[in-house]
Amino acid sequence: MSLSKFADLVITIITFTTQILIGRRYFSQWRPRLSPLAGRLTTSALCVLWASFVFAIPFRFNTANHHLTWVPLWFRGTFVAAGNIWGITAVASFAIYLLYRWFVSRGFASRETGHSPDRRRLIQAAGAVGIAAPFAVAAFGAIVERTQFYVKEVDFPIPNLHPDLEGLRIGQISDLHVSPWLSVRDAGRAVDMLNERKPNLIVVTGDVISQPGDPLDAAIRELGRLRADAGVLGCLGNHERYCRCESYETVEAAKYGIEMLRSRNRVLRFGNGQLNVAGVDYQSLRDGGYLEDDAQLVLPGMTNLLLSHNPDVFPVAVKRGFDAMLAGHTHGGQVTVEILNQTLNFARFATPYVAGLYRLEGKSCYVTAGIGTIALPVRIGAPPEISVLRLTRA
Repeated sequence: MSLSKFADLVITIITFTTQILIGRRYFSQWRPRLSPLAGRLTTSALCVLWASFVFAIPFRFNTANHHLTWVPLWFRGTFVAAGNIWGITAVASFAIYLLYRWFVSRGFASRETGHSPDRRRLIQAAGAVGIAAPFAVAAFGAIVERTQFYVKEVDFPIPNLHPDLEGLRIGQISDLHVSPWLSVRDAGRAVDMLNERKPNLIVVTGDVISQPGDPLDAAIRELGRLRADAGVLGCLGNHERYCRCESYETVEAAKYGIEMLRSRNRVLRFGNGQLNVAGVDYQSLRDGGYLEDDAQLVLPGMTNLLLSHNPDVFPVAVKRGFDAMLAGHTHGGQVTVEILNQTLNFARFATPYVAGLYRLEGKSCYVTAGIGTIALPVRIGAPPEISVLRLTRA
């Protein structure tokens, strides 16, 4: 079992257990305190949330995507998103509730301690705010931060870079995940923002859509508006594989001048400098290993750049002789909390290469946070990113 699948399993067990604990406490302690009308309304709302949560579970393991295509996409998207958001936020909220109850049980807010009524009310209000906070943060991440695209310009050091390649600007757009939670219009907005920066070359590093039924043709048309002097190259991601649209996307993208590099390379000349751009499909260890049949993509005497959706490939790419790599896949963690200059997020269960610039043996890899979302239509601490990389000598 891969680390990402193991992480999905652990998250599912934790969230499912939390739902059981919430249900037991609700029916035994909380519901009896409500009026009949409030009890019926609250119970109905919880039943809808629990149904959404159960409905969303198979989609975490990609077992339902191809069996439920008859269900309208908006319905699937809404229920899966609601179930996942409820599952994650409920864990955080219930943990805060238990911490608050422990705090109260220690006598910090009881009459026996001699605290004033005002202080008790203040502690109770603080507890209510803390319990509600995860839902407020999730709402902000879904409504505001999820669609606040920004352009990030980064110096990208490469060893032995030809002088004529210095200052070359590569625009990268990745992980659009055009779906019910990122519209074709929003995808077009990202395209416009990248075009405004006028990069010399543009690369698309996978996951144009999320699931079968998403508007792939419309997304490709928007990407077809990308403009760069040296053209637009790309590679495919894991969701192209899940959706079984790798060949179709490759053919359709080519009609708009986007060349998807599937274990292929393209040599670009800038003055007297040559840049060899190679691309591979999503790499999985289940296929036998990373870059097993792609050693021929490295060309001597020029700068070799690899496009790989999966950033875990980086150490193997260095051993194969690539000078640099561009990747996506992680969404920058999508929901990230920074503690003591360290970021905590679910992506760290699967890879040490989550977001930003990484160096290994003098070689460079840039992992973009990408544009869209998956599972949770939420971004917190990992805003959607359009990347522009400026080549420099390492």
